[in-house]
Amino acid sequence: MPMTILIALGSNRRHGRHGTPGRVLRAALAALQQSGGHDIGVTAASSVWITPALGPGGRTYANMAAALETALPPEELLARLHEVEAAFGRRRYRRWGARVLDLDLLAYGEAVRPSRHRWPGTRTRVRAASRALVLPHPEMHRRAFVLGPLLGIAPDWRHPVLGLTVRQMSARLRRPRVSVG
Repeated sequence: MPMTILIALGSNRRHGRHGTPGRVLRAALAALQQSGGHDIGVTAASSVWITPALGPGGRTYANMAAALETALPPEELLARLHEVEAAFGRRRYRRWGARVLDLDLLAYGEAVRPSRHRWPGTRTRVRAASRALVLPHPEMHRRAFVLGPLLGIAPDWRHPVLGLTVRQMSARLRRPRVSVG
């Protein structure tokens, strides 16, 4: 069975050559496949979702999700994602700021980093030590702008720590919260 590698794509700034944020995302997928010797394939891509900004960024975002196949190890794939971001003009200087392109590695097969026994439950946040790679992405189950596009390409993908499918994580996120007391 092939390994499921999932990424999230986001943009909320026009690009001089590629145009609107939605077009930036499509161009980024093409660039990812063409970078570094054609060793990354896109096996599925969601439609573009327009979502409100998270944090003080203000501008709406175009978001997508994609499934990849590659023989690159996770760290090299992440480095490739960062190279594509940089080629599109991404500068990593301000959290929550407007950006022409944001590429996040959500899942790399069944990989769990840090190890499974160090992953806290869903009530606390997973924080990476310095810039260490955390897999699956520690906030993906809390973000509708990630789960929505994922529903279109991998609804039955199961989170290796939480044990929930994308469909179940999305339903939990949309479920109204009731206050007791």
